[in-house]
Amino acid sequence: MTEDTAALTTADLPLARHIRRLTVEADRFVQHFGETHGLHRTDMAALVVIMDAAEEGRPLNQGELASELRLSASATTSVLDRLQSLGYVERRRDSRDRRRLVLHVRPAALELGRGLFVPLGEAYSRAWADFDDEQRRTIVRFLEATVNATVDTHSRLTERD
Repeated sequence: MTEDTAALTTADLPLARHIRRLTVEADRFVQHFGETHGLHRTDMAALVVIMDAAEEGRPLNQGELASELRLSASATTSVLDRLQSLGYVERRRDSRDRRRLVLHVRPAALELGRGLFVPLGEAYSRAWADFDDEQRRTIVRFLEATVNATVDTHSRLTERD
């Protein structure tokens, strides 16, 4: 079987089922959190992308955010306008290239992120307590492969549209 024709095996079915369930539950969790704080799902996704980029030392501009979120320029402007009016992000001139505007996370967004991710992280930590380091490395490899497969499949399906 090739990569393109590989089908789920009997051993894969429980994994796929749990990934599906995790996706649905994570979606519900983020949806509830966003509604509680007056944020659209896209606003939440934008915040995560901007925060992750900042954590990596890779400030984004609006066009890069649009590309990562697969949004039009006008839709990205609307998202950023909402996030900026709520005090979560700001647009600043890049210190290395004054012609470029980059997105910066404000303290309010970090506090919001802590409200979402700290309780979830603590619950995950408790759930994972019985896994040793080797098992955790395997799980990380599994999740990386699963995320990459999801991104690749999404890209292929998007190219067809």
